[in-house]
Amino acid sequence: MAGKQPREKEPVNIVHQNAILCETIKKEVRNQKLYTNYSVNPFKKMYTLAGKPNSYHDSADGEEDEHFLRIIHRASQEPVNKYVHPQTEAQEYGWLHKPLVRSNRDDRRLNFPRQNSEITKYMDAAWRLKEQTENMQ
Repeated sequence: MAGKQPREKEPVNIVHQNAILCETIKKEVRNQKLYTNYSVNPFKKMYTLAGKPNSYHDSADGEEDEHFLRIIHRASQEPVNKYVHPQTEAQEYGWLHKPLVRSNRDDRRLNFPRQNSEITKYMDAAWRLKEQTENMQ
């Protein structure tokens, strides 16, 4: 291995480099789309400024664009109202936020209200007395 000579780099062939560049440009042009329909990004907050008070152009009532208003309204909604299914893994948590079973306070199987016994009533009174003595000091 020590006897091998390192290979010398071949000089750059300008004709080949130009052919590669032409092929790259052809691929880019073939896959390029020209967009001519521009609109406001509905996901970016817009801050509008008031018009000039003495200008007729600014004070004239203009027509509202219903399509634009629908897009802005939809962009400001919660994801649950926009989509049928969660779009990301993080949206899956809390997507179904309605309880599976309606709560009924009269049903003793699912409702366990706080019940006080004599011991708990005594300890509640003791804790209240302790808080009152600490507040006086």
